[in-house]
Amino acid sequence: MDKNDGMNYAPKGKDNKVVESGSFPFAAIGLDHGHIYGMCNGLLEAGGDLVAVYDPDPKKIETFCEKFPGVRVATTEEEVLLDPSIKLVASACIPSKRGELGLRAMDHGKHYFADKPAFTKLDQVEKAKKKTAETGLKWGIYYSERLHVESAVFAGQLIEEGAIGRVVQVIGTGPHRANAESRPEWFFDPESYGGILCDIGSHQIEQFLHYTGAKDAKVLHSKVANYHYKQYPHFEDFGDATLVADNGATFYFRVDWLTPDGLGTWGDGRAIILGTEGYIEIRKYIDIGRDASSNHLYLVNQKCEKHFELSGKVGFPFFGEFILDCLNGTENAMTQEHAFKAAELCIKAQVQAIQVETAETEASLN
Repeated sequence: MDKNDGMNYAPKGKDNKVVESGSFPFAAIGLDHGHIYGMCNGLLEAGGDLVAVYDPDPKKIETFCEKFPGVRVATTEEEVLLDPSIKLVASACIPSKRGELGLRAMDHGKHYFADKPAFTKLDQVEKAKKKTAETGLKWGIYYSERLHVESAVFAGQLIEEGAIGRVVQVIGTGPHRANAESRPEWFFDPESYGGILCDIGSHQIEQFLHYTGAKDAKVLHSKVANYHYKQYPHFEDFGDATLVADNGATFYFRVDWLTPDGLGTWGDGRAIILGTEGYIEIRKYIDIGRDASSNHLYLVNQKCEKHFELSGKVGFPFFGEFILDCLNGTENAMTQEHAFKAAELCIKAQVQAIQVETAETEASLN
């Protein structure tokens, strides 16, 4: 796992199998983003069996098979979809194509697990809602910056226990290192990746909904810009937004592709969660200038101020819960409503965003 390369950052945890071998065969289709490795790691550690993979690019297949030896290489997507033994399809294909693949997977009776952003357009979300209602199948979304980060998982557990009272405000930062020279062409095309607020902003909005217990929120204001990567005129390297939830909690987040090379990891992702009885700060991937390890959490409440180091101590319960939800028709890992609402709001933030540093913006400000 390369801490300096966010695109191929694939956390590994401990085995925590919730089903016996053979109970949950799954396949991977679409290897365009390295998150597929983290997705497969999580499902395998929870007891799933990775039985097949398909991608039209032989080089991606070769790399995948090196990581997961023994997986069967399918010659077509249809070969996977027509296999009745496969219960779920996991995909990190190009974001704009994830929605349609999910519909095809469900038309073949399979649950679906998409990398974020699972959608780039609101109509894709609506089609997915209808399909899950029709089929009763699960459409999981890999919001990895909470689901696959032990300090973020622990923050949720502390909040559920009442450690900081009612959560009233969240601040999130999601900086990323661009590594532009190693990125594929679609990475710079907003029609393919959805824009920065739709893409990495989806992590932030999902966390806000989860930590506050909100069912819905309104995007009050959002902005995007391309400050540095002018050679890619349609790219966005900065975005921020302000939201207010249906329960009164508020949120500000900032995401960017401006992580400097001197940082010891791909991004200094953080969250500050304010409650009526205390607050939590999560330093997910590094504690700069002090500790290169990840998963630091700081808690201050009416009883104490405390620092937790959480790597290897919490685990990643989502994956086992998601497998059991698929098998049992439950909603313990994440409700379908929550998964879709986070996806919907990040697209709305993107659509509403003011374009900073454009001729149009300058004219409107004068």
